[in-house]
Amino acid sequence: MSASPAKDPVICAKDDQDLLDHCDVHVVDPERVSAVRARLMTPAIAGQMAVVFKVLADQTRCRLMAAIIEAGELCVCDLAATVDMSESNVSHHLRVLRANGLVRARRSGKMVFYSPDDAHIRVLLDITREHVEHGPENLSGKAAGDGRRAEAPGGGGEAR
Repeated sequence: MSASPAKDPVICAKDDQDLLDHCDVHVVDPERVSAVRARLMTPAIAGQMAVVFKVLADQTRCRLMAAIIEAGELCVCDLAATVDMSESNVSHHLRVLRANGLVRARRSGKMVFYSPDDAHIRVLLDITREHVEHGPENLSGKAAGDGRRAEAPGGGGEAR
């Protein structure tokens, strides 16, 4: 009985950085695929994660979250003053954040105070901010700061 020869995984690459999206050769490493599949998140978890990122995809909600995290807890009036927005606009965004489990509300008399739902939110925002601010891919310049989308490196153009 002869053992089948071990297959080396193929590393796919091209000289041109823009063409790294696909392999020139279709080779599957079954052991590697099985190992990754065993640790891969379920579609349900991926969907829940996508919802969180969709909620945080709004620049205003990111700023509100950052302010709440920085303060620990803020009332609607203080939040509005902090981010220089109307209380009604802040309240609208806070409803979205609360409905998606990112903040919790506490009523004290006629005032409502908001705080992060848990410590994971701070970690998520801190890591994302660090990612945006580091290295040559720094997205914190004009394109990212003005709410417009910047093209990926090598995308052949300036921010739209």
